[in-house]
Amino acid sequence: MSDETRAAPRRQESNNDLPGDAFAQLLETIQRLRGPNGCAWDRAQTPVTLRPSLVEEVWEAVGAIEARDEKNLEEELGDLYLLVTMIAWMKEQEGTFTVASVLLRIHEKLVRRHPHVFGNASASSVKEILVRWDEIKAAEKENQTSGSTLDHLPAALQPLEKSLALQKKAAKVGFDWPAAGPVWDKIAEEMQELSSAAANESAARIEEEVGDLLFSVVNLSRFLKVDPTIALHATNVKFERRFREVEKRLTEQGLTPSDAGLSRMDALWNQIKSEEAAAAGDGTEAPEGAQNASK
Repeated sequence: MSDETRAAPRRQESNNDLPGDAFAQLLETIQRLRGPNGCAWDRAQTPVTLRPSLVEEVWEAVGAIEARDEKNLEEELGDLYLLVTMIAWMKEQEGTFTVASVLLRIHEKLVRRHPHVFGNASASSVKEILVRWDEIKAAEKENQTSGSTLDHLPAALQPLEKSLALQKKAAKVGFDWPAAGPVWDKIAEEMQELSSAAANESAARIEEEVGDLLFSVVNLSRFLKVDPTIALHATNVKFERRFREVEKRLTEQGLTPSDAGLSRMDALWNQIKSEEAAAAGDGTEAPEGAQNASK
């Protein structure tokens, strides 16, 4: 094989580049990687093997958005484009559908569900737009349903995300609290039931009541217009950042977490939290102990 044949596709970039040109270059590169003279690893991949990477890259993009790291976000969105395009190309290789059909299908869906933009319909508010979107979506699914409001939930949804999706679907047909107040009451009720199950040391009931409590918290987050998955992700990031800083400061003192004990670690935690609040220009957040799961 000649050097010219083996050369990687050249990156062409200018301020006048069209997105279609750049996408064509990406697809060409993927086709080359998956081709007979491409990369053995890339050829061995399937949509199934790429699932973990797809989830990971989504969360890395979310992290870049939350960190307002524009350079990293550009890279993470590129990684997502790579995975989505590669999976579509795999399906084209199988003869299931094509990369073009994927793009055309989402284009047609957007046009169909925005008649106030691409048709003669009018919409005076975001609420009206969303109502029409749901009506059009329901009509599209009419011939594919077994009759349940809960049909067509993605099978791969994680439990937290599925809880939110179930509640949203039920709410659309009127199975919902009228306001957030009763949801707070429901959480208090579930807390009491969990406390009772724990006192009785009933493993099966404890598991059930923990699930009920989590489901109710997801419901409250919906009323408060907070995505629970995003909120929990942010808390995970915050906890990891602060705990790593606790470990760093203990190391500087010649201590390990085991040597330091809870009291010393808790004091460092509160110090770090206060420093973060001060750096953010918000001194209103009161110190809290390591035992408080809300941090």
